[in-house]
Amino acid sequence: MSEVNNTRGNLWVNRLKKDFRASLAVVLLLCFAPLVVTTPYSFGILIVSIYFALLALGWNLLAGFTGQFSLAPAAFAMLGAYTTALLDYHLQTPLSIGIPAAIFGTAVLGWLLGRVVLRLTGPYLSLTTLSFAEIARVVVGNSIEFTRGDQGLNVPTLFENRIGYYYLFLMVLVATLVLLYLLMKSRTGRFWLAIRDDATGAESRGIDVVRYKTLAFSLSCAICGLAGSLYGTFSQLVSPELGLLMQTGLVISMVVIGGMGTLTGPIVGAMLVYLASEWMRDFGGIQMIVFSAAVILFARFLRTGLWGLASKMMQGKGKP
Repeated sequence: MSEVNNTRGNLWVNRLKKDFRASLAVVLLLCFAPLVVTTPYSFGILIVSIYFALLALGWNLLAGFTGQFSLAPAAFAMLGAYTTALLDYHLQTPLSIGIPAAIFGTAVLGWLLGRVVLRLTGPYLSLTTLSFAEIARVVVGNSIEFTRGDQGLNVPTLFENRIGYYYLFLMVLVATLVLLYLLMKSRTGRFWLAIRDDATGAESRGIDVVRYKTLAFSLSCAICGLAGSLYGTFSQLVSPELGLLMQTGLVISMVVIGGMGTLTGPIVGAMLVYLASEWMRDFGGIQMIVFSAAVILFARFLRTGLWGLASKMMQGKGKP
């Protein structure tokens, strides 16, 4: 039995290494984008697509690696953005403190919420996180004296030019990938996979399922909070629209289309889905209809997503 477990472990580590290298290769290609992209508008699209890639990686940690289906990634991005914005608006706190505060605040909130909701499973977990996301958005939108409601809050910027923001987002993306790779290669990552595959079996082997689920939820929220905080400084305006359910729908479609349970899939999915979403703006508000249909098709016929398909094709070419 131990030999079988070691073999499976080695297969997972090898697959994870290939996945990690591929994700870094995608980021490396993105580093050369400024050679062909020159307009501020195009740079803005690329920056926002990387923002969504961070949200997709955060959600994928929870759904793809731990098997917990949350509907609150956009809400935590909104809360991260508002943490930084409110500290600046009310206390004139510098961004060097406001951005770490967003990470810490969303991580703590994710931990507290996770201790409550992660004892639930299946649709109950999804409905609970959906309820939290909508409550958070409504509270932010209606607290006019504190958050200025739907008018939004202005946020100071980190860079005066978009190319600086572009490489900042890429650096954060690389740091997130390295963190997730190291975690998934560690014992914690193996516990998450065990919980995803069989939570009851994992608990019977002595794994504190609720604790490790909560840890994944907290880290996922922190990644989303960081992404939202950086996006707020880029757009220089945060509003309750950041937490719309449609934003979460985009994140889910990005991960499913790119490939759940991988590092490369969410990045590729985010780039493709957001660029396609921008292109489809000229055809009216049909983005969610198209992406919802794509998610259904991928879930039915290609569960491993585009990265899974690419991996199979590469393996097929590698065989004699």
